[in-house]
Amino acid sequence: MNRRHFLTSSAGLAAGVGLGADLTSAAQTPAPTPTAPAPPGARRQEPAPPVSSLDFRTTLRKALIAAPTEDDLKRMKDAGFDGVEGRVMPVPQAAQMREATEKLGMRIHSVLYGWAEFNSPDRADVDRTFTESQAALQTAQAFGAETVLLVPCRIGGQGAGPRRPGTFAGGPPLRIPRPWEFQPTFDPATGHLSKIVYGDNAPYADYIKAHNHATDASREWVTRLIPTAEKTGVIIALENVSNNLWVTPQLFRHFVASFRSPWVKAYYDIGNHVRFAPPEQWILTLGDLIAKIHVKDYLLDPADPDGRGRSVNIREGSVRWPVLRQALESINYTGWMTIESNGDIPFEERNRRLDLILAGK
Repeated sequence: MNRRHFLTSSAGLAAGVGLGADLTSAAQTPAPTPTAPAPPGARRQEPAPPVSSLDFRTTLRKALIAAPTEDDLKRMKDAGFDGVEGRVMPVPQAAQMREATEKLGMRIHSVLYGWAEFNSPDRADVDRTFTESQAALQTAQAFGAETVLLVPCRIGGQGAGPRRPGTFAGGPPLRIPRPWEFQPTFDPATGHLSKIVYGDNAPYADYIKAHNHATDASREWVTRLIPTAEKTGVIIALENVSNNLWVTPQLFRHFVASFRSPWVKAYYDIGNHVRFAPPEQWILTLGDLIAKIHVKDYLLDPADPDGRGRSVNIREGSVRWPVLRQALESINYTGWMTIESNGDIPFEERNRRLDLILAGK
């Protein structure tokens, strides 16, 4: 992600069914039983009219990421936004920011903490980012926010994205499958990977080992955060961003659900995951584990054999926004949609594009 210190399914292959088998099956299917006629004088029941694809029951609210001044807040409000996602700051300052925001009829709905280093071999890194994560929960409480965005850790060395000077880089460089190659097999009891690609997994043995260690370390330290989350009334919302972890919908859902806690959910970033699976697949798989959503776009390069692309402004990439909006309706998601990045277009244009997305267009 380019606005902070860090950037960033098991799919089955359908087997064809022979035409002859289909015809045999159809021939053996009994004809439907005729419906009995209605009694004389009975009123005929008409089928319910189809619900319009744009007739949504869920309510979505619009936000930006910022640690804004009062002037910035007013500009955001005037542009049509309902709230902001804030940064970590001292509790007294957060209380003042909350007051200024609420005077404008807006809300600070979440805190963006970002990277933790829970898998670092240096205990000082682990302790430092654990303390910072606790502080982020306390900031969120002062804001009156419901969530803190946390990326528990990363693997893969410098390929895992930029980092703060002096912090853990996610370990040594690893051979990592291309986005379309991921076919994880994992133990439902532990979340440990046994395979990550179809065929020979020997080239990825180090990746599998690092992934399993990161899963264990993240589970341990996020679990230690839960008492603070419960005390502050703030959800720990786990996000993936260029960390080379839990990159398929089923795997990420298993990791988040493994905490078995209402205080740990998912912060789903649309743009981060396009190269691994379509957004609607992520949404339908994560379902009610989604606490918040970041709105970003990603343009896949059809000529790239690695299956990658680049981040672009919303509505300029490969996301099928009308399908995504229907998927959100399917899981009954009512909550915040926070635009991330898109800094080269003004607030008003960002709001216009987000309005189209929320309308299912």
